[in-house]
Amino acid sequence: MTLEIGIVLGLLAAAVGLFATRALPVDLVTILLLLALVLTGILEPTEAFAGFSSQIIIILASIFVINGALLEGRVLDTVTAWLLKVAGGSVNKLQLTTLPVVGGLSGFMNNTAVTSLFIGPMISIARKLKTSPSKLLMPVCFASILGGTCTLIGTSTNVAVSGEIAKQHQAGLAKWMANGGTDLNGDGAVDSVDYLQHAAANDLKVYEPLGLFEITPVGLVIMAVGIGYLMLFGRRLLPDYPDESLAEGFNIREYLSEIVVMPGSRLIGQRVFESSLAVMEFRIVKVLRKKRSFVPNVRSSIEEGDVLLVSGSMEELLAVKDASGIEIHAETKLEDEALQTDDVKIAELLITPKSTIIRRTLKEAHFRQRFGLAVLAIYRHGQSLGRKLGAIRLRAGDLLLVQGSGERLLSLEHDTNLVRLDATEAPSADRRQKGLWALGFFGLAVLAGGAGLASLPVCFLSAAALTVATGCITMQKVYEVIDWRVLIVIGGMTAFGAAMRDSGTAEWLAGGIQGAFDSPRTVLAGFILLTMFLTQTMSNAAAGLVVLPVAMQTAATLGVSGQTYAVAVMLAASSSFIAPFEPACILVSGPGKYRFTDYLKAGLGLTLLVGFLVWLMVPAYWGGLELD
Repeated sequence: MTLEIGIVLGLLAAAVGLFATRALPVDLVTILLLLALVLTGILEPTEAFAGFSSQIIIILASIFVINGALLEGRVLDTVTAWLLKVAGGSVNKLQLTTLPVVGGLSGFMNNTAVTSLFIGPMISIARKLKTSPSKLLMPVCFASILGGTCTLIGTSTNVAVSGEIAKQHQAGLAKWMANGGTDLNGDGAVDSVDYLQHAAANDLKVYEPLGLFEITPVGLVIMAVGIGYLMLFGRRLLPDYPDESLAEGFNIREYLSEIVVMPGSRLIGQRVFESSLAVMEFRIVKVLRKKRSFVPNVRSSIEEGDVLLVSGSMEELLAVKDASGIEIHAETKLEDEALQTDDVKIAELLITPKSTIIRRTLKEAHFRQRFGLAVLAIYRHGQSLGRKLGAIRLRAGDLLLVQGSGERLLSLEHDTNLVRLDATEAPSADRRQKGLWALGFFGLAVLAGGAGLASLPVCFLSAAALTVATGCITMQKVYEVIDWRVLIVIGGMTAFGAAMRDSGTAEWLAGGIQGAFDSPRTVLAGFILLTMFLTQTMSNAAAGLVVLPVAMQTAATLGVSGQTYAVAVMLAASSSFIAPFEPACILVSGPGKYRFTDYLKAGLGLTLLVGFLVWLMVPAYWGGLELD
């Protein structure tokens, strides 16, 4: 082992550790990794940052823009409305209809976007069918992940890995041409067609660019079998958490108390948000004054005899009872109506993985000032958090119980930070029309790319440009809907893959693997399991791009098809069901009240089943595992 190999392996171990612990944001870890590669001399700056100028980034950014326009236009609302009608009163019928639809949409849209689209409607349907949302949301999430295996644009992982395959094809083509490649088909040009013809005639195992729908036959089988597993076995492993009112679901009774402002209290005359209670981090949620109730605003003051609904620790409230001149009601009856008025409502808001308030406290994010809403409680991984809310650092997937005006809640419909779970407002006709235009542009891009009329970057960038030019989405919104973290991770980990090849790390690891195993199929199974394991600790695309160079080099060392190994790694990396770290899984954690063990129970069998299907079908479809 050389010093460079040791450095690369050390950086890889450090990156995996940081990804797994979530100690730092994944995009920051990727940037630090690139800087380390440059500062240690493993990569030149041009090599380290080349991944950010690749066609992969253009395709992904374009798809994010188009998906954003489709969500803005709410063109898929008709799909969810149709599912509600078809379901009737049967949960089985609902899942049998919904899961294939979700998987089909996910073949062309980001699976996180598809999952977020179905969360609200599925909760509404669950309540109408009088079943628990926890029985429906995880299967929807898993179906969206399964659907991502059906096309080349189904997941960012597919796009990233297929880009690396295309890069290897171009390198092989350039080498063949430099060694005297000739025009074999007589069209007057020496190109990729001649190269592939030469490879076929001489039984050479070379890399071929993947077509948009080349993986579709295998992906459809994986999705169909996966959905069948969920219907027959997976649903038996799902928890059945009761669907409660918002006050009960967030266990808000534990954190709210009714107090009466007594004569002579020092609170009298103080503004609500500047009062002694506010300074001690108690929040006054509602005021009952002379048989009239209202939610306080910045101008509201406290008067003698007011009955205040206060959020905070009962122990701390008892400690300041006498000094503040208040009386605490022994029993507080709390229903959703107690937290609402005609003008002020409560709602559940889900923090999206792209939110800018992640890792910040409510105070640091200026939540009340920015959104005009008061947070009453936070639900996270099966636990309701209602104390010291201002000090809690927010995470993706947190479910917030908020209180605010209907107008403020309605404005969240256009916000990429938060998803309102009970939103039912119909889009305007103009907005729906623009959504249909975006859908048309996307359809043309898919058809043109699938038919090979133009390269995928050109097709999808053209569709994205037309989407913006026709007003289907604004430029400001464009920068919000693009998931920059995904682009940074893919661009950076692409460079790390190059570092593994250039430093000899991939070759060194491949030699060790060849020495330990002599069966190409056994080695393939190992790479599939390794990739699936890494997706539980780091992003799917990062896991695929880390394993890919080693798999390709191992294939070359064994004398088998690198294409087969690469596709297997790609499909394995796109299938992550065991831990709630995949963005789509994070989204359903709060609404479904899921715990970590719920994913393990429901997802382990599905993971092993998908891994087996990839191991069985990819060599059968792409071949090339026969030893030379």
